[in-house]
Amino acid sequence: MSQSDTRTLPGIMAVLMAAILWGTTGTAATFATGVSPLAIGSVAMGTGGLLQALIALRPVLRQRRRIAGNFRYLLIGALAVGIYPLAFYTSMHNAGVAAGTVVSIGSAPLLSALIEYGFDKHPLSRQWTLGALTGVAGMVLLCLAESHAASAGNGLQITVGILPGLVAGFTYALYSWSARRMMQNGVSANAAMGSTFGAGALLLLPVLLFTGAPLLDSRMNTAVGAYMALVPMFIGYLCYGYGLARIRASTATTLTLTEPVVAALLAVTLVGERLPFTGWAGIGLILLCLLIITLPVQRCSLFRPRVPPRTDPL
Repeated sequence: MSQSDTRTLPGIMAVLMAAILWGTTGTAATFATGVSPLAIGSVAMGTGGLLQALIALRPVLRQRRRIAGNFRYLLIGALAVGIYPLAFYTSMHNAGVAAGTVVSIGSAPLLSALIEYGFDKHPLSRQWTLGALTGVAGMVLLCLAESHAASAGNGLQITVGILPGLVAGFTYALYSWSARRMMQNGVSANAAMGSTFGAGALLLLPVLLFTGAPLLDSRMNTAVGAYMALVPMFIGYLCYGYGLARIRASTATTLTLTEPVVAALLAVTLVGERLPFTGWAGIGLILLCLLIITLPVQRCSLFRPRVPPRTDPL
């Protein structure tokens, strides 16, 4: 195994673990009664972001000058972190757990690649393009399946859920890119993620203050809020930050296509949402996408660079 593989493989596994944890959030949110999606989003990312900032306090303080030198990336990331959970949980609330997650996460890989192409001039490899297109096809099938399973009266509500889902996908891709840029500029992964999510959490605290009262109405609501903040947001983003320091942001966001698969399975088994055959076909395409983008280039002739035939001198 090459040195590159020993660095990339742990990053891939960490991002996959984060995606699995994130996939539980939509189902968990359904157990909180009378709590708005804004409250769920602000308590999850707000509290989880503050916890990340606290455990990263020492590296943040130690690298404060370097972080200040990356202020524009910090500002971009903080704004994206503040917007993302509000848009994400609004999308799930309107479109359903599976469809909302599909739109939000399914749009992120393409948006992430476009951000990298526009700002970093990173070319789009054939391997990533094939994997992303396969994954997006799976996203479309899964979204259509969820929409078809819904009653006709909810069609408009599902449509309304698509727009905040696209906003969530863009902001998710944006804070992944900005944190990655900070790391590339010499800021450690802990300091980059801690400062970005800490600053974003501060933006979410006023939202939590005005909308979070129902979280204290019952033990179940409080437990849901605590779970969302500690497990998927805190532990999940620790895993994501570890992986983001080792792989490209576009690769990381593509790997998180695992999240809607987990969300769809939990929505079917625990929430009671129905998923027809096209939905399961979409899940299969998403799993194929993960196989394509994680396959080492050296093991697949399709993605090897073409080398002109060697001609021996006479």
